Amino acid sequence: MNFSRANYAPTSKQKDSRLIRSYLPWHHPTDWWTRPWIQDVDRALTYGEGAQWIAKVAAQLARAGVTSGDVVGVMLSNRVEFPIVTMAAWRIGASVTPVNPALKTAEALYQIGDAAAKLVVHDTIDADLSRQQTLHVDDLASLDTAPMDSLPPIPPETGSDTALLIYTSGSTGRPKGVILTHDNLLAMASALNAHLAITPDDRCLLALPLFHVNAICVSFLTPTYCGAQLTILRRFEAKAFADAMRTYEPTYFSAVPTMLARIIELPEEATAGIASLRFVLCGAAPASSDLLNRAEALLRVPLVEGYGLTEATCATCANPLYGVRKLGSVGPVLSGQEVRVVDSSGAAVPVGCTGEVIIKGDTVMRAYLNNPDATANAVVDGWLHTGDVGRLDHDGYLTLVDRIKDLIIRGGENIYPKEIENALSEHPAVLEAAVVGRPDIDYGEVPIAFVVAYPGSELDEDALRDHLRLCLARFKIPARIQVMDALPKNPVGKIDKLSLRRTSKTLWS
Repeated sequence: MNFSRANYAPTSKQKDSRLIRSYLPWHHPTDWWTRPWIQDVDRALTYGEGAQWIAKVAAQLARAGVTSGDVVGVMLSNRVEFPIVTMAAWRIGASVTPVNPALKTAEALYQIGDAAAKLVVHDTIDADLSRQQTLHVDDLASLDTAPMDSLPPIPPETGSDTALLIYTSGSTGRPKGVILTHDNLLAMASALNAHLAITPDDRCLLALPLFHVNAICVSFLTPTYCGAQLTILRRFEAKAFADAMRTYEPTYFSAVPTMLARIIELPEEATAGIASLRFVLCGAAPASSDLLNRAEALLRVPLVEGYGLTEATCATCANPLYGVRKLGSVGPVLSGQEVRVVDSSGAAVPVGCTGEVIIKGDTVMRAYLNNPDATANAVVDGWLHTGDVGRLDHDGYLTLVDRIKDLIIRGGENIYPKEIENALSEHPAVLEAAVVGRPDIDYGEVPIAFVVAYPGSELDEDALRDHLRLCLARFKIPARIQVMDALPKNPVGKIDKLSLRRTSKTLWS
């Protein structure tokens, strides 16, 4: 089964280099310069002010020895300096590796060393970077800094230039650096602008971490591409986020399911008066239909569920904003990409049948940095093998079933954890659910479930087991169900199943 969309984004073969990086301020028309561009709690910038600050920071980076082809590490919390430093590096032909500021020394040094970052710009961090060339955010050139004569000219631009080195979560080993080019970023920004009908009147509110591809592409580059506005919050906290929606009047924001869960837990008065939104994006982790329905009813706007991964520059599928949204699916493929569902031999499977999801198009990464074997395994004949199991319907809407590596084989029977998680989430008291496999002496492996209750609700293992018996075959019923106060999450809000696997072995050894 194969579905594709016509390429909306101009490519390097179609357009000159000036348009390849059209999401960058120095390529914007001058009548944009008075438009509001980006703000946080400390300052607000127009497009013109942003371009001037970018030029001054670019000159500062150049004086520090950063040149075209180098890598700059950006180890900053959510603040306006993050996009400023990122674009300043691009202004002199360098690339950027965003580093999670919560990383400890060994973790940070691994990424910085693997990426060969020449300089790291940082704010408050725990890691010891004393042996690296660094620049503290307080020492950045400011808008008030005198003009710099040392700013080099913009180097020759091609879409194949490396823009970002984004490191994967490393759930199966050492994190891998994903090489994303300016062609990748342009294809992503233009496709999202078309799919979501973003205009200069839109205002995005960002609380997801900027070191992640979702925040960079959906919330930072997509509005910047068309002259819209971005407001950056340092972190997500439900009550503060609701207050920010009233203060800044965003037209959209991108969320992970955990954020939506926290928002709908708020008392009614905390979300009263939120009227500016026109849609909300949801991705990064599976969301139950119950959670999406509750969030949509509360916010009174469409919840657009989508799917993507870092190796495909963030987004590959998304339900349409205007058109049929199929609850439980992640929608049709975005423009400029193709999606197939294939069997183990690589042959496309019929409509409605499950298989591995593979992706082709202008958003597929160039490679994993310093890892040709992993690259060869992931990208075959231009097709990115995602490791996700899904199925396509007759309209080209993709529904995800699970991760191949999360498959549980119990006594020869294949069990997809997501099917059990979906069944658990249909219980009215279940807010979140996660299922992992645990080694078993009799069956080889058995499913173990972890659940979190909605506030004010109570759950017990027997009641949940009775609920599951109504909708699942006996062999799929978890061997144990553990009620928890919260599920462990990684920095971008995905459930940390590696941690849950360790927990399952500790609780039931």
